Amino acid sequence: MKKILILILMTIVFINAQTPSAEMILEKIDENMTSENQVVTSKMIIHGRRASRIIESKSWSVGDSKNFTEYLSPAREQGTKMLKIDDNLWIYTPSTDRIIKISGHMLKQSVMGSDLSYEDMMESQELTENYDAKVTGTTVIDEVNCWVINLIGKVDNLAYHKRKIWVDKNKYIPLREELYAKNGKLLKRMELKDIKNINGRWYPTKMIFKDMLKRGQGTEFVIDDIKFDQNIPEYKFSKAGLKR
Repeated sequence: MKKILILILMTIVFINAQTPSAEMILEKIDENMTSENQVVTSKMIIHGRRASRIIESKSWSVGDSKNFTEYLSPAREQGTKMLKIDDNLWIYTPSTDRIIKISGHMLKQSVMGSDLSYEDMMESQELTENYDAKVTGTTVIDEVNCWVINLIGKVDNLAYHKRKIWVDKNKYIPLREELYAKNGKLLKRMELKDIKNINGRWYPTKMIFKDMLKRGQGTEFVIDDIKFDQNIPEYKFSKAGLKR
């Protein structure tokens, strides 16, 4: 009996030694998912209750602090632009020729009728800055071995106080994520697919978002082209640039 207990303890110690810390896993995710700057051409496929529609856009961003997005199609959305600088967000619509600052309760509104909110766009991608994390287990998703990590917010004003992510053990990319309110209610679910090696980093080129509080079949975000470490002119991130 004693030998069996010793064997069990040795097995537990070995398994724990093979499990990296949650912080290390998150750091590796940040290495894949964040960059000094990037330029992205993408389309958002919004699956409504009756029909789907596609919105194409191009975005320029510097870290998490600056982002400029211009919508390219359809004609109804063409020319609409959004600018994020730190904690500030503005949107320009050519039909009104007005620049509006999005703040307060407006941040919770849907972007173009999608399952994404303006608040989602303001969230920092660097998880290690905002959450305490713990590895709670392992599982398999689509034949891929994953770590399961629970994250609890450690700063105020987070859109999601709790997150649960399933991380590819080899590529260190989340394959699934659940986002919760402080009271434990599931608010959104996300799946990351079509993982590709781009300039030495693993990156998802398709993300499926589902707002659990609204009807519809969710929103797909598909990256058609992404370039890292580009020379982006500073004027892109000015309010004057919204009306250019």
